[in-house]
Amino acid sequence: MAETNQRSAYGATLLELCREDRNIVVLDADLGGSTMGKMVEQALPEQHIEMGIAEANMASVAGGLSRVGKIPFINSFAVFAAGRAYDQIRQSIAIGKLNVKICGSSAGCSDFGDGATHQAIDDIAYMRAIPHMTVIVPADANEAAAATRFMAANPGTMYLRLNRNSYENITEEGAPFRFNEPTVVREGTDVTVFACGVMVSKALEAAEKLQGRISVRVVNVSTVKPLNREKIMALAGDVRGVVTAEEHSIIGGLGGAVAEALRRQPTPMEFVGVNDEFGSSAHSYDEILNYMGLTADHIAEAVESIYNG
Repeated sequence: MAETNQRSAYGATLLELCREDRNIVVLDADLGGSTMGKMVEQALPEQHIEMGIAEANMASVAGGLSRVGKIPFINSFAVFAAGRAYDQIRQSIAIGKLNVKICGSSAGCSDFGDGATHQAIDDIAYMRAIPHMTVIVPADANEAAAATRFMAANPGTMYLRLNRNSYENITEEGAPFRFNEPTVVREGTDVTVFACGVMVSKALEAAEKLQGRISVRVVNVSTVKPLNREKIMALAGDVRGVVTAEEHSIIGGLGGAVAEALRRQPTPMEFVGVNDEFGSSAHSYDEILNYMGLTADHIAEAVESIYNG
């Protein structure tokens, strides 16, 4: 059975890659037990570096390692990997176009128990704004594993955003990662939903709810940057309008990227995401998603709004 947890799929794939290539080095900031960097630490300690609670320093060290031919993967909660280390990622890695891979784990609201301080609802926005940065948000564990392999095999500064929780896969196990290729996972003729991460699954649920009334095309946009503008335009050009769905602020994330791509195309749009607010502690993942407006029902409502004009 395929792994259904993105973090576990990432850790297992990273360990396989480390065994295949001794130049791959994994860096953790005291969270290896959560990011799954511990898999490498336990099996191949010579390819793992524990940096302590110091994400900024970790990013700078990764930049240095890349300069001598290593392929560093740096790991922490997304709110820290992308946020706390932002300056070092920008100055010491991205400006030099260095071959460093940044993994932001427990992204979005998926760390439901720890509240706003640990919930990254803005990381796509500021990683997407950094020049030369690739931003990948896999739909499920299968795609997380494929994306990890893609990142190791291709040069450049890349940010991978992973969910903390387990949920059913919707992509094929073992399929190669389709970089910069928005992928139709459900055909439809009335409204297109562009989604990333766990919201692809939610969009499929919404499309099922609306079946027989509204025909919904669901598109997995796992590469948020670079964004395939031509494909986005084509998938938006033959429907009444589009909805974007992401476990991220509606400001600066996938919704903004799609709107930028459609800037010369008069397309009605609705955004399903976090509405300019921080997250909150919750008893369960489903509870926080409902509170933040990130459910299949919320997507269905947005689709109906577009369809009904």
